[in-house]
Formats: sequence, C-alpha cells, structure tokens
Amino acid sequence: MDFFLILIPIFGIFALGFIGQKKIGFEPKTISTMALYLMSPVLVFRTFYSIRFDLTYLYMTLYTFALCFSLIIVVYMIAFIRHYSIKETCGMILASSFMNNGNYGTPVVLLLFGATGLDYAIILMVIQQLAMCTVGVYYAAKGGKDGNGIRSAVRAVKRMPMVYGAIAGSILQVMHVKLGASITEAVDMVANAAIPTVMLVLGMQLARISLKNLEREKVSLSLITKLAISPIIAYFLTLALPVDDMVKQIMIIMAAMPTAANTTMYALQFNTEPEFVSSATLVSTTLSLATLPVIFMIVL
Repeated sequence: MDFFLILIPIFGIFALGFIGQKKIGFEPKTISTMALYLMSPVLVFRTFYSIRFDLTYLYMTLYTFALCFSLIIVVYMIAFIRHYSIKETCGMILASSFMNNGNYGTPVVLLLFGATGLDYAIILMVIQQLAMCTVGVYYAAKGGKDGNGIRSAVRAVKRMPMVYGAIAGSILQVMHVKLGASITEAVDMVANAAIPTVMLVLGMQLARISLKNLEREKVSLSLITKLAISPIIAYFLTLALPVDDMVKQIMIIMAAMPTAANTTMYALQFNTEPEFVSSATLVSTTLSLATLPVIFMIVL
C-alpha cells in the first residue's frame, strides 16, 4: 500500500495536466519546449555543479547504453520472428528501448530516496536523453521515409540544452567557482519548478494520444519488453557494477519506467509508426501503476 502512496501523487499531477488539456486545451508543445530548453537545463546545471564526480557516473553511463542496446537486440529478435518491416522494427525500438526517466522516473526516485537519490536520477536522465537524441533519433530517421539518421542524431545532440547545462555545471565545479546567494536562489527556483512542470506536460501529452487504431499484438510485445524484460536485464547488468546498493536500486526502478514521451515526438517528426508509438506510451504509462509497485516490492 505504501508503494501506491508513492505513485498516487505522481499520477495526480499527470491527471491534473490531462484534465487541463481536455477541459482548457493548452498547447503542450510550447510548454514542453519551455521545460526542455529553459527549466531542465537549470536543473541539470545545479546537479552537475553540486555533485562530486567519481567512477559511479562512468558505470551509470555504461549501464544506460548497455541496457539500451540490449533492449534493441530483444526487439530485433521479436522483429525477426514476427517478420516486421524496417519501419515496424524502428517503431518497436522507439516504443520499447527508451524509458521515461524525466517526467516520471525522476519524481518517483525523489519520493523513494530523497535528495540523494534525486542526484543520481538526474544523471541517469541526462544520459538517457543523450541515448534518445542519438540512438533514438537514428532509428526514428531510419524508419522514416528519408533523412540521414546519423546526421539527424548529431544535429539533435547539438540542440540538446541539457547537455550544455551539464557541461557548464561541471566546468564551474571543477574550477571551484562560487555562485552568489542571489544567483543560487534563482537557480533553485527554476530547478525546483522543472520536475512538476514536465509532469504536467506528460499529462497533457497523454490527453492528446488516441487509441482508435490500437495494434494490440505489437503494443503487447512492446509492453512486455519495456515493463518486464527491461528491469530483468537491468538487474543482471547491475550485478556486474561496483556501485552502491541504492544506485543499483535506482537503476532497476528507472529501467522499469514506461515508454519515454520524447519517442512520440521523434516518431511524429520522422513518420515512424507514430500511432503505434503514441499508443505504447499511453498504455505503458497507465499500466505502470500496476507494474511499478511489484518492482518496488522486489527491489526495495
């Protein structure tokens, strides 16, 4: 029951965004852009400015990409058995290999582990964003009608403001630059507002997803891969990592998160199975209310 008490306030904020979108009709893309380009980079900056780097963060990077490519291999195996086209395979990769660490995973970790866990969650979020805007964009472009996947991925990385926030925070930390009290207060105000804002945006995005043409078989396979196989692979990967138990727990919980909302935007941009990817995002987010408490009981 305690695990549901963790998820209820999170889904409450999602529901607030969902209802607001249905009743008022916001423009989620504008608010999402604001959160992505103005607020999240400040949150990332604060994290990279305040933490002290060690080998744990290198292991977290290796883990994130190892998990991503492991899930892609699983999808290729499914695609081979089911005789999917390249476009269908790429759509399945978008729906199954990238988890919602930003506007879902991070607040869950904050409620479970507090400020200490939040720092690790933000690092994983940044690494996951790098994976999505490189590997994710590559497969989105590969499944589209045209476009160079590698070139598109490079352009996407260059446009990722969180990367620059991480670089700026790291440089100031290494140089031991002290921020004034007024600057720190301003950074804290924006950083603290970032997480609830992106949570509201996810609710708004979910309100715009349609299930009219739900491809049940593909969605089911995607759900099994994302919500069940992913945390299992994550568990075995963490066994080989010399990191704290809390970090391992966070890694596994983050791996159990539903499909990342950003993959829907990539699928729409490149026309790579957008209806299927959107459906997988909505269904996996809803179903996670039942699957995550199970993961909590096993991991914690």
